Amino acid sequence: MITPDLIPSSSYYNNVRSNVSVSDWDVIRKKCYAKANHKCEVCGMTGLEQGFKHKVECHEIWEFDDQNRTQTLTGFVSLCPMCHKVKHFGLAQLNGEEEMVLKHMMKVNDMRLMEANEIIIQAFVVWKGRSDIQWSVNIDYIDTYLIDDFNTFMKKF
Repeated sequence: MITPDLIPSSSYYNNVRSNVSVSDWDVIRKKCYAKANHKCEVCGMTGLEQGFKHKVECHEIWEFDDQNRTQTLTGFVSLCPMCHKVKHFGLAQLNGEEEMVLKHMMKVNDMRLMEANEIIIQAFVVWKGRSDIQWSVNIDYIDTYLIDDFNTFMKKF
C-alpha cells in the first residue's frame, strides 16, 4: 500500500541528502536501488515504464516520536517516480500533479476515490500538527545501513 508520508514543514530540507556528502548519498541511493533490483518496492514498476527518465528514486523512511519531538530515520525504500510523488503528495499538489498522483495511488491500492481522499485528508491533519514542532532529526540509521554490506562481505572470509 502506498500513502502520503508528509514531512513536517519545520523539517523541510533537513533530510539525509542535506546531512551527507554527495558521494555518500550516491552510495546510499545506489545500494537502495540495487536491493530492490531497480524496481519500485510498492508497485513493481519502473519510472521508464511510466515515461520518466530514471527507474527508481530513494525515499527516506522516518518515524516520528511526537512526545520527544524526534524524527528518526528508520530505512530507505526504492520507489518509482509515481509512488514517490504519492509519498510527497503536498509537493505533487504544488506542482499541479494532484489528479495524476491520486489516480496512481488509487490504482496501486485498488481503492475508490472516497477512501483515497480520506487517507490524504488524514495525512494532512497529521502534517499540520507536526509542522508546528521543531524536530530533532536522528540519521544514525545510515551507519547501520552502510555497515551491513561490510559485515556481509566480512562473513565470506
